Amino acid sequence: MTISDDFQGKIGRTFRESEPWWPPLTTAPQDRPNVLIVLFDDMGFAHLNCYGSTINTPNIDRLAYNGLRFTNFHVTPLCSPTRAALLTGRNHHAVGVRAVTGFNSGYPHARGRISQHAATMAELLRDERYATFALGKWHLAPSEEFSQAGPFHNWPLQRGFDRYYGFLPGETDQFYPELTRDNTLVDPPRRPEDGYHLTEDLVDNAISFLRDQQSIYPGQPFFTYFALGATHAPHQAPAEFIERQRGKWDVGWDAVREEWFARQQELGVIPDGTVLAPRNPGVEAWDDLSPEQRSFAVALQEAFAGFLEHTDAQLGRLFDHLESSGQMDNTLILLMADNGASQEGGATGVSDEPRIFRPLDDLTEVQSRLHEIGGPRSASNYPWGWAQAGNTPLRWYKQNTHGGGVRVPLIAHWPDGIAERGGIRHQFHHVSDVLPTVLDTLGVAPPDTHLGREQIPVTGTSFSYAFADRAAPTRKDVQYFEMIGHRGIWHDGWKAVTRHQNGSDWSDDEWELYHIDEDFSESNNLAESEPERLRELIDLWWIEAGRNGVLPLDDRALEVNQPSQAAGSPHYDFHYRFTPPISHLAAEVSPAIDAGSWTLSAQVSRSSTDQQGVIFNRGSILSGVTFYIKDNHLHLDYHAYDEWVRIRSESTLPSGDIVVGVSLQSDSPRGPAAVTLSVNGETAADGTVEQLQRRVLFAHGEFDIGADRRSPVGDSYEPPFEFEGEISLVEISVEPFEGPAAAWLAQERLRRAMAQQ
Repeated sequence: MTISDDFQGKIGRTFRESEPWWPPLTTAPQDRPNVLIVLFDDMGFAHLNCYGSTINTPNIDRLAYNGLRFTNFHVTPLCSPTRAALLTGRNHHAVGVRAVTGFNSGYPHARGRISQHAATMAELLRDERYATFALGKWHLAPSEEFSQAGPFHNWPLQRGFDRYYGFLPGETDQFYPELTRDNTLVDPPRRPEDGYHLTEDLVDNAISFLRDQQSIYPGQPFFTYFALGATHAPHQAPAEFIERQRGKWDVGWDAVREEWFARQQELGVIPDGTVLAPRNPGVEAWDDLSPEQRSFAVALQEAFAGFLEHTDAQLGRLFDHLESSGQMDNTLILLMADNGASQEGGATGVSDEPRIFRPLDDLTEVQSRLHEIGGPRSASNYPWGWAQAGNTPLRWYKQNTHGGGVRVPLIAHWPDGIAERGGIRHQFHHVSDVLPTVLDTLGVAPPDTHLGREQIPVTGTSFSYAFADRAAPTRKDVQYFEMIGHRGIWHDGWKAVTRHQNGSDWSDDEWELYHIDEDFSESNNLAESEPERLRELIDLWWIEAGRNGVLPLDDRALEVNQPSQAAGSPHYDFHYRFTPPISHLAAEVSPAIDAGSWTLSAQVSRSSTDQQGVIFNRGSILSGVTFYIKDNHLHLDYHAYDEWVRIRSESTLPSGDIVVGVSLQSDSPRGPAAVTLSVNGETAADGTVEQLQRRVLFAHGEFDIGADRRSPVGDSYEPPFEFEGEISLVEISVEPFEGPAAAWLAQERLRRAMAQQ
């Protein structure tokens, strides 16, 4: 075999006796539609104006009233699993994404990545000569792979996309995001004081990708996967969009739910006879809240609504580009959410996400900072009451397998392929049906093998039949649900569902039964009157669980910032060694200093005592720790909740080569902790941190050596406050607090010691 085996010309001794031949340009047939998937994050069934809310979403409404709205579309209860099912056409357990990708339990259904035996939509459409672009949230790679060291085989470009611009983790700060362009981590192009916001940046890049592609290959079809950060926490938007919300939500969530429910009935997105579900347990009546609770809750909803309206405005720019470039009519747009509205703000909501683990008991102090909510100095999430309003008329939330967690909007817009304008469809479908629908539309069958790998069968069911026939019965037969022990199953218009209590025996779970075709909001539990039907559905759940790799059931908490349990993990012993300069690191791959007591040692060199700057920082403007030299003194600032601890060396520092250190020692993850600063092994200062930050969350845990590059941790310097000398080595060692991490580390140390004997 030679590389010329497919040559169709003629080869002679010289070019004069030869006939050249060029293979045709391999682009897809230009009559095929473009595909644009817009995926919202943590958006409830009612949140869009065209699904009942009073939040202004005119650009999305434009799609709905010129296309179709689906009212019986379902997803998984969490973000990564929905993304895995959407892109592969298989159920999420079957492809290795049981829960969010930071969790690798050691079982096939929870590897924290999509199996290579499940080709993604991007891989399949690229094989069809589509240009493929991804923007926004990825969250489909193990968290330990989020650094510039890779490995990269689970990043977007390695899973079928030609271009990528967005963020790899599960969430990011909208003003100080963690950004990746293609295979390279990059800094945001501007700072918030210069008018930066992530959603605007994502739309700018989406339009840029399309302009570049269409300028060079006009008419080549594209697949664009646009996974927004909105409306996942932190709820952040430009100030003018939040200001527009003032006074709109003062009536409270009870009145808003009633109003949205009435609008849904008028719009026809819920059937006649639907009952508005009662308030979920833990949601108080609005009139029973104190004035402080109400004002706080209103400010949190204003931030969310401003965030959604801002996102709609930015999507409008993308839709306008498709119109002006002549691509809108032949673009199949599918707009949806990855799960229902989030319960993660708790009963009262949080102005700063780190407070999830220590909510405010007294809301008096926060009243003076309500104006900051939604801005760069806040990372808010709303309370349960507003989340249930977003899920109107349904029960429960994201994470749960009830309707509030899994029933979301789906809008289909394709002027060249969908004749009806403003239609509503009630057929039951699931996010795993999206890939089969796209392939069906293109006339492409999923392959049995891809790149030499046998493929897991595509189990989704195309819903393209519903584009033309509103009365067609659903072609979906059965769909199971499972998330962190919560379970459910739909079959033939009936649904069995249960909420699992973490740590309890699964045999103790109380199953409920609903006739979904007649009970949209899952409000009439028929378990007692239809015990045989319920038993049949529970048995069917176990059959589907076996077919789709759901077992073993696992309700353990999602592990964040724990060491990889893979053999050969470089940080299994919680020891980290950095040789600066190194790239900025996100929380998921930064040292787990919130998991236990820790020590840091840094070798630095300064040619003069005037040289200063950050040596190490971990966290954000909301909480964190920063270690730096300023005014020739060694400093450590520790910020947790409302407490700022500032420790400064008593003596000035010598120039030249020195070793500076930090030791933070505590017996409890809550504190207090004894802190010692050292210079060349001698104590330079000490102090006490009363409160420890238990965990630095996704959006607020960035890590840098030699600068403070993102959301500034310290307030006594101007970021990035780059170190003006040289840092040659930084070593950090963590001794985990008692608990799973400490037990695992002790076991692993013993195992490795025995292996060396």
